[in-house]
Amino acid sequence: MDKQRLTLAALTLLPLAAACGTENAASDAVGAGSSVTGVHWAVDDLTVDGRTTEAPGTAYLRIADDGKVRGNLGCNNFGAEAGFDDGRVSFDGMSATEIACQGVPGTFEETLARTLSDGDLTARTNGDELTLTTADGDRIRLTKETDAPLYGTKWLITSPDTDGRAHLTFDQKSGKVSGSLGCNEVNARATVRDGRITLGTAATTRMMCDTSLMKSEKSLLRLFDGTVSYVIDHRTLTLTSENADSVGAVAGK
Repeated sequence: MDKQRLTLAALTLLPLAAACGTENAASDAVGAGSSVTGVHWAVDDLTVDGRTTEAPGTAYLRIADDGKVRGNLGCNNFGAEAGFDDGRVSFDGMSATEIACQGVPGTFEETLARTLSDGDLTARTNGDELTLTTADGDRIRLTKETDAPLYGTKWLITSPDTDGRAHLTFDQKSGKVSGSLGCNEVNARATVRDGRITLGTAATTRMMCDTSLMKSEKSLLRLFDGTVSYVIDHRTLTLTSENADSVGAVAGK
């Protein structure tokens, strides 16, 4: 298979190509994709022409059970279609966003995209590790990362922007949520059921802060005394109110 050229354009997933082969995984070789699909694979490093480069912490890929792929090259998001055949995987129809990013060398993104698109890659797993190797011996090492749990995770609010000050933590034992709205501390009852969270009346401290923080606090307070839906995507949490107000958060380390 000829090397594909990465098209830096708006992220678009092409129609799914049929996956080949029906073998089960033998030893640590990947068969039919069963051992790699549905997993968030963080890219550890990339070795090309004998030179190993550590990947940015944001680089990852995830293959859905239907073969659709989404991921991040270090800054830009990408999509593709995965096909499996006899311990090998190919990533076809690669496309990515085109964002100029600080701190992530464009050459790394281009090299990672080119390596992923380099025909049929040998795929081998070893516990929580996955190695993808091209016919020329170039290699991508990845590690399995589990999704952050709703309970016990310190969720750092990213939207609305509170300059990293707002956070929430859900406690299953007490049935409460507590944290900071960016300026004032908050706690309330939190009943979780069927992908939804019923939040009670917010009890807060009474500090006054600058105007922008107080505006963000008012936005966050609208989540309380109501029910929100929640979605966890690996280490990202999205809360959506019945009025379609949305709050985004990421899992703290």
